[in-house]
Amino acid sequence: MTEVPSKTPSALQNVGWIIGCLCIAALMAAAGSDRGQTYAGLPLFALCGAVCFAIQWLAFVPAWVSRTERYFDLTGGFSFLSATAVAVGLSSQVDIRSWLVVLLIGVWALRLSSFLFLRIREAGFDRRFVNLKRSYSRFLMTWTLQGLWVYLTLAPALVVLTGKNHASLDLLTLGGVMLWCVGFFVEVIADRQKSEFNAQPENREMFIRSGLWSLSRHPNYLGEILLWLGIGIISIPILESWQWAALISPIFVYVQLTKVSGIPLLEGRERKKWGDDPEYQNYIARTPALWPRLPRLSK
Repeated sequence: MTEVPSKTPSALQNVGWIIGCLCIAALMAAAGSDRGQTYAGLPLFALCGAVCFAIQWLAFVPAWVSRTERYFDLTGGFSFLSATAVAVGLSSQVDIRSWLVVLLIGVWALRLSSFLFLRIREAGFDRRFVNLKRSYSRFLMTWTLQGLWVYLTLAPALVVLTGKNHASLDLLTLGGVMLWCVGFFVEVIADRQKSEFNAQPENREMFIRSGLWSLSRHPNYLGEILLWLGIGIISIPILESWQWAALISPIFVYVQLTKVSGIPLLEGRERKKWGDDPEYQNYIARTPALWPRLPRLSK
């Protein structure tokens, strides 16, 4: 699911990244646990974070031994589901907002992780990992980054599930659900359109520019950003004190997809392949990277 830049860092830099991930996770654990529930004397929000990283590191062992990335995306989806299950299973205060969040997270995680797994199985390998899995420290760093990605992205949902504050469903919550639905269906439709396009032999050396891809160069990422913004909005009525830090989730998703890994990496590969193609240049010039242009009103 998550990606890392292709530039090769040293082993020391990889260790630094791992330590940095854990420090950021610790800060989020402290903020999200504020005024939250505990289990066996431990903050439940923090326990969910430990689950996110533990699953990554356990999955890393056979992945490194076999030098395979095949189950990386499935592990990411499983981590979302597991942390959510731990939160709702150990919580003593589960309400309708909690079950709503569980439903939305479950549907998204099952759909996306299975889609990515099947895509990699058909391709035979994931090109993101061609160089990554040659280095122990860098491969471990990648799995650790995924643990951080899961924890930060899931933060608002975890606050809903582990917090002590509760509120009835209101218009703000309904707005969050509607935004999640829009984002989810945009992502699903965009993924399906691209899969169908790539399945045609005549399109193997072509780039997609039809359907949602005629409005945005990365509509799947747009959908991802919108649905996590929706989860964040759903959590707002129950946030208090340091728990507000959980709203870093949609910001984190946006920055990651637009500035760090998603769009920069994909468009870097595309420019190497089609950069001299006038049709690709025209597509880049007239199609926004993410947000579709609003239609102009005729005078």
